[in-house]
Amino acid sequence: MIKVTLLGDSIRLIGYGPVVAERLSDEFEVWQPEDNCRFAQYTLRGLFDWKGKMTGSSIVHWNNGLWDICELFDDGPFTPLEEYLKQMERVADILLARYETVIFATTTPVTAQNKYNKNEMIYAYNDAVVSMLRKKGVIINDLCSLVSADIDRYICEDNIHLSQDGIELCADAVVRAVRNVAEELSGRKTDAKNTKDSNGAPV
Repeated sequence: MIKVTLLGDSIRLIGYGPVVAERLSDEFEVWQPEDNCRFAQYTLRGLFDWKGKMTGSSIVHWNNGLWDICELFDDGPFTPLEEYLKQMERVADILLARYETVIFATTTPVTAQNKYNKNEMIYAYNDAVVSMLRKKGVIINDLCSLVSADIDRYICEDNIHLSQDGIELCADAVVRAVRNVAEELSGRKTDAKNTKDSNGAPV
């Protein structure tokens, strides 16, 4: 059974994460922290503590962004873009070194009423980090575009978290991404097996 790890902030923790785990439970072993993975740097630190629980994972699905982009004091986001990219690169490099496939979910948008997170910045951070991660071979799951199609429907009354419709939408996308990767991994193993003779030697 393929093991999957889900990492991410509260969009994962109280959003799509529990639904994805339930939907994949018959086909996959799914592990995710009970902790909110918060900032990119918090996730980086968490990779040390979670390493044991993540052992054996073939697929890691991961998101970070809303905490980094948040601006509470009118002096810029908590994590400036350059620093965000550095931290995200460190997380990506660790994940790619340890696990077969890494999927990054883009940061979801907020409503126009949100005082502390702005979509203009969310889109800019997404563009920058996606460009960097793609070059490393990270698969992109563009949750941002899905939710942006109808923000008022997919974001709830607190102006940042997913509504029930948003949870279903994102859970569908995550499940689809994981299954697509799993099929690819199974295909690779089958191909590798077929290139060896009965003694295990390459043919």
